[in-house]
Amino acid sequence: MAATAASPRSPNVSAFCTSSPNHNAVKRVGTHNGSFHCDEALGCFMIGFTDKFAGAEIVRTRDPQVLDTLDAVLDVGGVYDPVRERYDHHQKGFTEVFGHGFNTKLSSAGLVYKHYGMEIIAKELQLDQGHQDVLRLYLAVYKSFVEAIDAIDNGINQYDTEQPPRYVNNTHLSSRIGRLNLDWVDPEQSSQKENDAFQRAMQLAGGEFLESVRYHAKSWLPARSIVNDCIGSRRNIDPSGEILVLNIFCPWKLHLFELEEELKIDPPIKYVLYQDDRSKHWRVQAVAVSPDKFESRRPLPSSWRGLRDEDLSKESGIPGCVFVHISGFIGGNQTYEGTLAMARSALRSPN
Repeated sequence: MAATAASPRSPNVSAFCTSSPNHNAVKRVGTHNGSFHCDEALGCFMIGFTDKFAGAEIVRTRDPQVLDTLDAVLDVGGVYDPVRERYDHHQKGFTEVFGHGFNTKLSSAGLVYKHYGMEIIAKELQLDQGHQDVLRLYLAVYKSFVEAIDAIDNGINQYDTEQPPRYVNNTHLSSRIGRLNLDWVDPEQSSQKENDAFQRAMQLAGGEFLESVRYHAKSWLPARSIVNDCIGSRRNIDPSGEILVLNIFCPWKLHLFELEEELKIDPPIKYVLYQDDRSKHWRVQAVAVSPDKFESRRPLPSSWRGLRDEDLSKESGIPGCVFVHISGFIGGNQTYEGTLAMARSALRSPN
């Protein structure tokens, strides 16, 4: 929507709205003008998704007299006070974090999400805010989506290292939002164009945020439930408790690590069995030592690695073997019984 020269209730020409004047608007939300970043673009989108600020105008200004008249202010003003709906993070002494085990300093997006994320997710799921799934998704979406925006905006490195990165990554959301700012070589630099660009930034950031929420609701949450149930029944598969069978295949790796920690699983699970949808054969996969490592907790026996079919069946003493990867992280058998025998044998193997 087109930007207008000034808020209808403000005589100061330094304030610009990202939408057409809405004389019936109940609320007005402010953020700074000039170059924009992902955090305030996302924060403005999210706050407009709430009941309190639905349909609000976005006013972009740094004029403190104008900011004082607004119903909420994000990323400018030097104040964090949720009672007054002020969500800046640049002031000296600001140390607010999300909590729930997260310690990354919040940006304006994280502040809005901290206070309104449960409401937004409950709306998307059409559930009461007190439902346990709302809290689970609230935490999961922060971890997988919002925290990175907070960290990038606050200049927090992803890794504790003094080494320079091995490659440049300008494909993440914060970079793409940044490229929507007016280019310095553009001959026409105007507040109108700047605010049009900010509107596009809000839609880009908000669209990806909602995609993340909907993915977690549609895919992540059901997968977590499946893995949780399979963990609970794992000793019915093998008394060791170190073999898990997925009765329905789903993305399981991150859920397994998180649930092991939450449930204090000991000993940790070593192998996951599941059926391959294409070949209908079964797979036995060794669990990695951590989500970001390729190394397995207990790889399949070294004498099996790189073998196939009859050679593998003969070496392992288990009929129906199909393959074992050269690294030992995964293998296959024609039947469920065969993969279970492979996992049990691997547990007993000196490796």
